[in-house]
Amino acid sequence: MENVAIVGIGMTKIEAAKVAENFADMVWEAVGKALDDAGLTIDDIDNVITTSNDFWDGRTISCMAVGDASGVRNKNCSCVEGDGAFGAFYGLTRILSGSYGTTLVTAHSKGSESVSSLITNAAFDPIYERALGLDMVTAAALQANVYMDRTGVRPEDLARVSVKNHGNAVHNPNAQLPMKLSVSDVLKSEMMVDPLHKLDCSPVSDGACAMILAREDRARKAKTRPVWVKGVGFCADAYHLGDRDLAEPRSLTAAAKKAYGMAGITDPARQIDLAELYDAFTHQELMWIEGLGMAPYGKAAEDLEKGRFDIGGSLPVNASGGLLSGHPVIAAGLIRMAEAVRQLRGEAGAAQASKAKTAVAQGVNGLCGQSHCVWVLGSEK
Repeated sequence: MENVAIVGIGMTKIEAAKVAENFADMVWEAVGKALDDAGLTIDDIDNVITTSNDFWDGRTISCMAVGDASGVRNKNCSCVEGDGAFGAFYGLTRILSGSYGTTLVTAHSKGSESVSSLITNAAFDPIYERALGLDMVTAAALQANVYMDRTGVRPEDLARVSVKNHGNAVHNPNAQLPMKLSVSDVLKSEMMVDPLHKLDCSPVSDGACAMILAREDRARKAKTRPVWVKGVGFCADAYHLGDRDLAEPRSLTAAAKKAYGMAGITDPARQIDLAELYDAFTHQELMWIEGLGMAPYGKAAEDLEKGRFDIGGSLPVNASGGLLSGHPVIAAGLIRMAEAVRQLRGEAGAAQASKAKTAVAQGVNGLCGQSHCVWVLGSEK
């Protein structure tokens, strides 16, 4: 694969409700920060990928609301429906086609202006499942129960994920919910759907992210230290929950296998220095760690208890605070990538993982992790 790097990142602060900002305002801020970060102007951008979702935006052709703010005028532009990590994948393929030297990717979401239970209920089959009233949280609870029953993971193990990630967010100025918690605090929080407590679930959030990818010759001209794309892969599982094994993320494992093969990763538990994962719920962080091959199946909770995934551990996971500390739905995967870039540049401040040279970032689409996009990023080619 031709060498491609991430040369610019920009993120808004993640908040419960950005009352004074609309979609375009958020994206404008993120794009400006990404351009400044790279030392580029919009004239240096060859094409643009916007990432949005009509349901979450409450309008059709939602990409048009952020087109001007993304700098699409007189440029080739496409929209990806779903998570920002998938938008970045499309942006990468644009460069690899040989037609473009740089791509700007944007993603945004305002959960505060949405009714997430209605939106995620609409993701279910309209004939057989939607009328049951299921939504993302109830589906996740079904998944958590299956996973816990099979592996022996306990509610206390899930709570430790929340304690770790909210605590990590204290070091992230963009995080929505930096908190120092105890396991008891998590277990005493409101029960949403058994076994998931409120602090096991990511919050409703507003935010946006922008990222600039560049071919090697163009990347060398940016002012920032390039972070190189070493490998990427994505894979989708069956649509109906009943057609999948909810406790084993096979599509994640398949996507990771593709990404690792490109990156020359043969032992992810040893060769990956840090991970930014899509922890929409506490049990999912444990499942994704295992699906990515960074811990044996059913053993991630034990490694968590031993501190292996802490900022100072051998494999920091969600040193940024993850989605539990702020979850702008469509931008979430792109933010995971941006946070990994900050780590690989050595710009994560008090959350910095020592000697971080190789990172994994993950994006997710669909209920209970139906589809996964896995990125392997490196500080060196």
